[in-house]
Amino acid sequence: MSLANQLRAALERSGARGPVLIEGDMRDAVLEPVSGLTPAAVLVAVTDRAEPGLILTRRTETLRRHAGQVAFPGGRIDPGEDAVAAALREANEELALPPACVELVGPADRYVTVTGFQVTPVIGVVPPDLPLTPSAAEVADWFEVPLAFVLDPAHHLEREVDWQGRRRRYYEIMWNERRIWGATAAMIVNLARRLRDD
Repeated sequence: MSLANQLRAALERSGARGPVLIEGDMRDAVLEPVSGLTPAAVLVAVTDRAEPGLILTRRTETLRRHAGQVAFPGGRIDPGEDAVAAALREANEELALPPACVELVGPADRYVTVTGFQVTPVIGVVPPDLPLTPSAAEVADWFEVPLAFVLDPAHHLEREVDWQGRRRRYYEIMWNERRIWGATAAMIVNLARRLRDD
């Protein structure tokens, strides 16, 4: 069975955990969809190798939001787009990842950030060693982290920070010198939990 079919079957067997998970709230509770949020999508690009990897970017320091942070390729859903189209477009804009190279698996659980975005992670399998080229305006660089490493709960570290007058909790995953945290880490944790439930 192909990697894409394995992931697709695992997601279907586990079922969605609910409509939306909220960043900063590490309970297993889920909430109904929230109005007034900006729809966004990210591509969870899994490389098709014997030991699959996950493609992540490091945003440039000049961006208004989340400068320098590790992220999935992605962004806002434009009018007339769905989550899949937006995730593929953004990955192409940010990394020159051709949409035709992505074997779609499907969406994972939507995620709400404290900054007001409702994000749909779109999982896709891509060939290994694609010649990706970061967009200088948005992406400082990109890297591939072993999928098994980031899905392992032993690497899901719980942290706390004071933000806008509140104590907020978040996840952090350290891989080599790379700090994966916040919404990106939380979406990985959500996916890991769902795959473990399978």
